[in-house]
Amino acid sequence: MVTAAGPWDSTGQRTAERDRVVAREHTGGADHGRGSGAAGSPRPAPSAGAVLAALGGTTAPGGGTKAAPADGTAVAEVLDPLLKDPALGTHRAASVVDLTTGKRLYGLGGDVPLTPASTTKIATAVAALTALGPDHRLTTRAALEADTGELVLVGGGDPTLTAREDARGLASLRTLAEKTATALEKRDVRKVTLSYDTTFYAGAEMHPIGVNENLAPVTALMADEARTDDSTSGPAPREADPADAAARAFAGFLKQHGITASAPGPSKATDRSDTLATVSSPPLSALVERMLTNSDNDLAEALARHTAAASGRPADFDGASAAVGETLKRLGLPVGGARFHDGSGLDRADLVTADLLTALLAEAADPARPQLRPVLTGLPVAGFTGTLAGRYTDGAAGLVRAKTGTLTGVNTLAGTATTPDGHVLAFAFLANETTDPWTAQYTLDKAATSLTS
Repeated sequence: MVTAAGPWDSTGQRTAERDRVVAREHTGGADHGRGSGAAGSPRPAPSAGAVLAALGGTTAPGGGTKAAPADGTAVAEVLDPLLKDPALGTHRAASVVDLTTGKRLYGLGGDVPLTPASTTKIATAVAALTALGPDHRLTTRAALEADTGELVLVGGGDPTLTAREDARGLASLRTLAEKTATALEKRDVRKVTLSYDTTFYAGAEMHPIGVNENLAPVTALMADEARTDDSTSGPAPREADPADAAARAFAGFLKQHGITASAPGPSKATDRSDTLATVSSPPLSALVERMLTNSDNDLAEALARHTAAASGRPADFDGASAAVGETLKRLGLPVGGARFHDGSGLDRADLVTADLLTALLAEAADPARPQLRPVLTGLPVAGFTGTLAGRYTDGAAGLVRAKTGTLTGVNTLAGTATTPDGHVLAFAFLANETTDPWTAQYTLDKAATSLTS
């Protein structure tokens, strides 16, 4: 396994991969804000274009030339029995594409729309990166109304804004308070009326699933995804009013710097306000990776709304859903039958085809689309990271990277698998109306593992 995947360092980057790039004197890709730039610090991971072969070529990652599979007969022989398993319910679909050649190797109801669950996040990721670019950052700011003296905490739609002492590279509410206090002191202001602005988003805050530990109310201002515990991913109890909670925390940090603030309330910053301080998230490339690795629903809904805003649509559920679909259509992807109702896949009304999922992965692997590479690098690594950390430990660990999807009666899996001859395959498996989620998950894992052997 180590021979195939290589050793991993503390950032999750393959050490051997990094050393190879250094040896070849390649510049490499973005480090997503993790590196310090100091002498001796790890160099950025290589851009995926240097790792993945072009869709139209047959160059292998190691520099040699490998022949693409002549047809999908071998794939069908392996997958057909697995995908007929009754554990996969009454509706199932599959698609497998060779990312080296772009050739479709397998299809089973690939054009039939089914409920995708969290594999919807792959579509959200492609749409957001296309609409905003990988370097885009989400900014939270503090603005002072010159005529009234009101201090407004303006949400920029960054659910990763953190109130924790160790920000770990995220935008820090504590830092924003410190910067704001310094700016206020320069104006000889020691007491403010505090308010908060969430108008970057529109429409309802509550997801159709209602109150749920998998997702906070969708608002443009929150800290630590409105989690009320110390968790950073997965289900957790949430604040009922994330914006108010973030503003109250901000007031507490201001007090530590000698600024007294009133109890906060909702408001809207005017065009006449002066921005006193800002903090920004890591680049969108890193946010997409986090969203996919952790299956982060809060981040998925935020990125869908940012896609809507960048597309000139209202940043609400309807606007975000329309913007994602329109963006994918402009890319020429097979969106027929697809229906998006949110960015996370928690809405059971979402519909996606297996063909669309593999087309999204192929688009992300296209050398002409380097801005989409975080879609691939963010996929959980089997046996190592995110939602696949505890799976494939006795099978294709390190060889499968995939986004999982699970709702009651729905099991899905979409990602990439590396074959023994070095080809990278994109696959998508969707099963609806399953009755035994654990057996269905095991069967899909077996299907993905079969592509690596």
